[in-house]
Amino acid sequence: MNDPFLYNLPYIDVHGLDREYTIMLLKNLILESILLKNYKIYIIHGKGSGILKKEIHNYLKTNKYVEKYYIYNFNDGITMIELKNN
Repeated sequence: MNDPFLYNLPYIDVHGLDREYTIMLLKNLILESILLKNYKIYIIHGKGSGILKKEIHNYLKTNKYVEKYYIYNFNDGITMIELKNN
């Protein structure tokens, strides 16, 4: 069953990808979203051992376009990202 709150938001699913490729995809998603004026996006990293989630959050801390990010309330395998609207 699809979550209606996430239905229209841009996202990437990085299950099974390595850290470097995940960060490259995330950078591209952020830049494309800013160009298209999508200021809320999400990334599906899964639960697992938390390696990808940790790497993603470390990157998001340093990205100048990210306003805030947080774990999605209904699924802790998803990180919601809100971009700056400048």
